[in-house]
Amino acid sequence: MGGILLKNIMSDGKICDILVKGKHIAGIMPAGTGIAGSDVETVDCSGKAALPGMVNAHTHAAMTLFRGVGEDVCFADWIDRIWKVEEKIDDEYIYWATRVACLEMLKTGTTTFYDQYWRIPSAAKAVRDMGMRAVLSYVHLDHCDSSRFAMQKDECRRIFEDSADWPDTVSFSVAVHSVYSVSEEQILWASDFAREHGLKLNIHLCETLKEVTDCRQCHGMSPVAYLDRLGVLGPDVIAAHTLWLDEDDIGILAERGVSCVHNINSNLKLASGYRFLYNELHDAGANVCLGTDGCASSNNLDMLEAMKTAALVQKAWRNDPAAMPLDELFAMASSHGAEALGLDTGRIAEGSLADIIIVDTDSSFFLSAAPFMANFIYSAHSDCITSVICDGKFVMRDRQVPGEHEILTQARRVLDRIR
Repeated sequence: MGGILLKNIMSDGKICDILVKGKHIAGIMPAGTGIAGSDVETVDCSGKAALPGMVNAHTHAAMTLFRGVGEDVCFADWIDRIWKVEEKIDDEYIYWATRVACLEMLKTGTTTFYDQYWRIPSAAKAVRDMGMRAVLSYVHLDHCDSSRFAMQKDECRRIFEDSADWPDTVSFSVAVHSVYSVSEEQILWASDFAREHGLKLNIHLCETLKEVTDCRQCHGMSPVAYLDRLGVLGPDVIAAHTLWLDEDDIGILAERGVSCVHNINSNLKLASGYRFLYNELHDAGANVCLGTDGCASSNNLDMLEAMKTAALVQKAWRNDPAAMPLDELFAMASSHGAEALGLDTGRIAEGSLADIIIVDTDSSFFLSAAPFMANFIYSAHSDCITSVICDGKFVMRDRQVPGEHEILTQARRVLDRIR
């Protein structure tokens, strides 16, 4: 079992040595006291800080090559364009587009992501080849077409069985696209399948006002209440967006233990809304996470940017500069996402998975006496992240990711093919 010793690195405001052995953080010691064995690589991290790898709790990774497909259009027109382009994609597209996403996430400090997209065996190969950690959800989306429902049931079962051969850094999940695009029968089947096999269930929920209005007209209740009536909601559910909620919705989500994912940049860009009810969800006891959504709507996968935007918008619309304090903000982007996924990552602690980002503080952004996290989130850019460790191994060193040139070259090729 090899290892890594990070010497003289700042963590939680103190200079220390961090020992990584195998896949886990084996020790956090006062600076200068860490001892490396013959099979341990020692890295001098003077002037650098360690943070847990961030957890992107909701994205569509292979949409990295969809940037610009629907600019300056409303959500309804945007999603119609997306579905038309998606008819052209194949396994090769998914593989290289997902590798582009992994490359971008590593460069911006994300080591784990929760994905909802198509052809997930190809995505699993991409994640494995990039050395990242991901939960990939099979998407149920039948548009109330019974033949499509039957096909997706069979495919979901088959891929789940095949996922037993995936690396332990990649796991299978189930997704229901939304209440407006999936029949009630398929929603129930997907939910039952997830529970039967102990899987997470992902769903877009209350993303737009139209979604809520239409659901009330169709079912006489909000999307949250509708799913609760069906018995779908529970601690295994991760709900993306949860933007248009009323007081009863918040109570249901908190009581059922649903994890809610805030996707601020996507919501702003598609004009879906901006009044995410963070305080209300947090105070009710819900687990609130952060995600970027896919690049077709957010245009990048930078969690550092997402944190800053989320906080600034909360402070502005609430007219409260104390809204979304720093510790809660970073927890949304790390440990809360890990909790939602049931993974022991998103924190620097002995025994936890060794997913660590190394931040270079030798820049103007870190000169002030402000708290480190304030400088990191509000002042710096993601290029201050110089190296990344995931699952106990370096996956980026000095801003270099292995195979980067080939990834970009192949991505241009498959993009030309579908363009």
